[in-house]
Amino acid sequence: MHVRLRERHGIVTSQYEFLRFLREHPDSRVADLATEFAIGVGTTSKGVDRLEKRGWVVRQANPADRRSHLLALTEEGGRLLARAEGAFTSGLSELLESALAPSATAAEARALSHLRSALERDRVGNPTG
Repeated sequence: MHVRLRERHGIVTSQYEFLRFLREHPDSRVADLATEFAIGVGTTSKGVDRLEKRGWVVRQANPADRRSHLLALTEEGGRLLARAEGAFTSGLSELLESALAPSATAAEARALSHLRSALERDRVGNPTG
C-alpha cells in the first residue's frame, strides 16, 4: 500500500491515515492525532507541519484553548484523500486476500476489533508525552 500511495498520489501511509482521521474527526488537535496513533505529540506535530506545507491541512485557532489549534482538511486535502482511498482500499484488499483464508476473514476481523477495543480500554500503546 505504501508504495502504491506514494507512486499514485505522492503521499505515504501515515499521511493518508492522518488525513482520513481528520476527515472523520473535524476540529481535532495534534494531541488527538497523537493519542489515536499512539505516537508522541512532537512527532505528530512534525507530520502535521508537512501536511500543512503541502496545503492539505490548516491549523485554526482553538476558541476554547488559546494554547492549541484545531486541525482541518483543506479542499485539496479532501480531494487528495478521496483519490487515495481507492489505492489504499485495493492494496489492503489484496494484502488480506493473500494472507487470510476467505472463510476465516470475518472471524479474524472480529478478533482484531475485540483486541483493539481491549487495548484502547486499557490505554495500552498510548504515548506518555
